[in-house]
Amino acid sequence: MPLNMTNTPLEKVLEVRHLYKAFGDNAVLKDFSMDLYRRENVVVLGKSGSGKSVLIKCIIGLLRPDQGQINVLGKPVLDLTPAELDQLRVRVGFLFQSNALYDSMSVRENLEFPLRRHGRDKSREEVNTLVVEALTNVGLAHTVDMMPAELSGGMRKRIALARTLILKPEIMLYDEPTTGLDPITSREIVQLILKVQDIYNTSSIVISHDMSCVRQLANRVIMLVDGKCHADGPYESLMQNPDPIVQGFFH
Repeated sequence: MPLNMTNTPLEKVLEVRHLYKAFGDNAVLKDFSMDLYRRENVVVLGKSGSGKSVLIKCIIGLLRPDQGQINVLGKPVLDLTPAELDQLRVRVGFLFQSNALYDSMSVRENLEFPLRRHGRDKSREEVNTLVVEALTNVGLAHTVDMMPAELSGGMRKRIALARTLILKPEIMLYDEPTTGLDPITSREIVQLILKVQDIYNTSSIVISHDMSCVRQLANRVIMLVDGKCHADGPYESLMQNPDPIVQGFFH
């Protein structure tokens, strides 16, 4: 269990226990377990098709596992009603690999969408303040009236992140945040994720197979191999682990 500066245990914000998920005969998750603690960045590392994206979709309730338990911010995800799950999702941000921006909406309208859905009691002035704040925190305040088609890939990723952050989630789930981006833009996105952690005090699960991203972001790395947690620890300790499966990710 991670410790804070006073050597006391950190608060656990997410717990996954004995998760199983199969699609037909293809068993993707096989007795997978993990924890996430307050203000921690955990990178789930695995090869393409290893079940990383399936894992976070189960965590947020987009997929239902065949067996297991998932507790997020003290809530048993698999036992929640649709309304309760919707309330929990306000507290958990999900940055899709594809960004999932609405092409027919301006940047402002994209950011206003979750507020209209979940913050109906907010005034026009309050909504505008939140939009400007979220865009400023990702360095794109000047794009507020632009359309997604006018933005670069890195800018669209930032706008998608701003839209997620506008509800001030306690946990962030990032699905391959640097996929399809050039090395310079990838580094910028990594730095932005670290900035977000600092500004919003978020806990994060980052799904990735980009080792540069993993090294820079991870407080802890979990290796998802054959549907299970094969290894769990800081990047440096895993890099020195003689296990040939672990070493296969580093060479």
